[in-house]
Amino acid sequence: MEPIYVQNFTVEDAWVDRYGRMKPSAILYLAQEMGGRHGALMSLDYDSLARRHLFWAITRHRVQVSRLPLLGETLRVETWPLPPTRAAFPRSVTAYDAQGNEVFRCMTLWVLMDLDTRKMIVPGKSGIMVVGTVRGNELPAPGGLIPKPLGTQSLRTVAFTDLDRNGHMNNTRCMDWIADLLPSRFHQRHSVTELTVCYLAEAREQQELRLSWNLADGCTLQVDASTGEGEDAHRVFSAKLFFEDNGVL
Repeated sequence: MEPIYVQNFTVEDAWVDRYGRMKPSAILYLAQEMGGRHGALMSLDYDSLARRHLFWAITRHRVQVSRLPLLGETLRVETWPLPPTRAAFPRSVTAYDAQGNEVFRCMTLWVLMDLDTRKMIVPGKSGIMVVGTVRGNELPAPGGLIPKPLGTQSLRTVAFTDLDRNGHMNNTRCMDWIADLLPSRFHQRHSVTELTVCYLAEAREQQELRLSWNLADGCTLQVDASTGEGEDAHRVFSAKLFFEDNGVL
């Protein structure tokens, strides 16, 4: 099996926003899809792992965007796993346009979870072998996001269409929720250039999440999503996104 897995994709209607630009959630979808397809070649797909009572989960994403692809563009997407760490299986993804220019790159931390207990299994005790490749152009692994007071709050409930096959809220839906915090007029004028997302706990159907957020200096969005109150409160996901003004009036 080749250590670098390559696929071509055409940017579809479902992947773009109302302005025809690729949504950040679609970038996360491609990172997840590429990991899944490459994993299937290693017999590490969903069904193969389920027979061992395991499943993949993503704990962190870091994305750097050179340019948001547009509707109808063809992308060449490459992915490769890096050597496992003590806790996770890092995977890099890079996408190029038809002219060979990089449009975005990702570093994703995948972990193995026990399907029954929902507890994480560290690579050394999982029995799963992944041979990693280091090409030297990977993004640094995403770090954690320190919680801080965030001024604006809203509530949202996890619904059926937010869920994936593991029965919890999919990471791409978290990003859509984050994008929904800002109105169309902001997205029309601003494009995301970098983002980090940390997934800290499973979000289940009908859970109500409190989204606390702040847009600093008009271009840096930080978000914390939590469930429960007081001593029972815990963070579900957190994110930090950087935007640039694209000059559209």
